[in-house]
Amino acid sequence: MNLKGKNIIIGVTGSIAAYKACDVVRSLVKLGANVECILTKSGAEFITALTLQTLSKNKVYGGMFDAPETWEINHISLAKKADVIAVVPATADVIARLAVGRADDLLSSTVLATKAKVVICPAMNSNMLNHKATQKNIAVLKNYGYKFVNSVKGELACGDKGDGRLAPVEDIVKAIAKEL
Repeated sequence: MNLKGKNIIIGVTGSIAAYKACDVVRSLVKLGANVECILTKSGAEFITALTLQTLSKNKVYGGMFDAPETWEINHISLAKKADVIAVVPATADVIARLAVGRADDLLSSTVLATKAKVVICPAMNSNMLNHKATQKNIAVLKNYGYKFVNSVKGELACGDKGDGRLAPVEDIVKAIAKEL
């Protein structure tokens, strides 16, 4: 798999599975992709921008109103640059915000502004994932053409067992590459 010349935006949200996004970034860079990351405020509670910057070899974007380094507006320039935007991990909250078209942070604004393919990688407690509201939101996003890398069954961070674990890194990388 060669991803040279491809621009991939990875959105990292507030789930314990955020640490696995680091392996996704690293794998994509090894395949030649240019990877830029958007780290949400909640995501930054689990991993640091420095970690993602080191692995991607690019600036990590955070706040919606952070001053851009150039004259470009961050969410528009990232949206235009992207060949694929992947949300790894995608929490119930971010899935809900994307489903209703909220644009109140850099990640949701970028996804809303892009014409690129969007890949969603859910990770959350089984009850949250299987809740009717979350399932409705997933159906809405699938209807928009977003691709999902389904979570897997196993032991969750809370100790419960069931569906909701982030898909294996290799599956996520393959799904992103397939969209390219």
